Amino acid sequence: MAFTGPSNSGKTTIIEKIAKRLVPKYRIAIIKHDPKDKAKFDVEGKDSYRFFQTGAEVVVTSPTRTTYFSHRPKKIDDIIKMLGTFDLLMVEGLKHTPLPRIGVFRGAIDPDYLKFVQAVAIDQSVDKDQIPNHIAILDLNDPDQIIQWIFKNAKEV
Repeated sequence: MAFTGPSNSGKTTIIEKIAKRLVPKYRIAIIKHDPKDKAKFDVEGKDSYRFFQTGAEVVVTSPTRTTYFSHRPKKIDDIIKMLGTFDLLMVEGLKHTPLPRIGVFRGAIDPDYLKFVQAVAIDQSVDKDQIPNHIAILDLNDPDQIIQWIFKNAKEV
């Protein structure tokens, strides 16, 4: 399932709420697209940072986690293979990826996103009349309603 929408619309917040509800019962995976390449994942001076600065592919493993730092862009199918087994994958962004998609909006609808979505998650600040009839309307403040829609409409990968 994918989520798309303008910056600061609430995508991360709703994905986080859904994940917290589902993690006790399901194996959840999340992919976040960083189109402006502004995310920072490591601390300057640490071994992993120094290794990554060499240009190498770097994996840091510990008893509780594994982190993979790559200089090479990956296609979503490659990332999915790397994730291994999961019950639900949520993708933030990557609007051209052919997945069922929920548009997340606050304040106003950006019509450029509507051609990519099958549902919108909105709050009371959005005029519902801006949403075409073929697009489902979900309450952005009701994660359980969004979860129900996801389980009904998710695509198997």
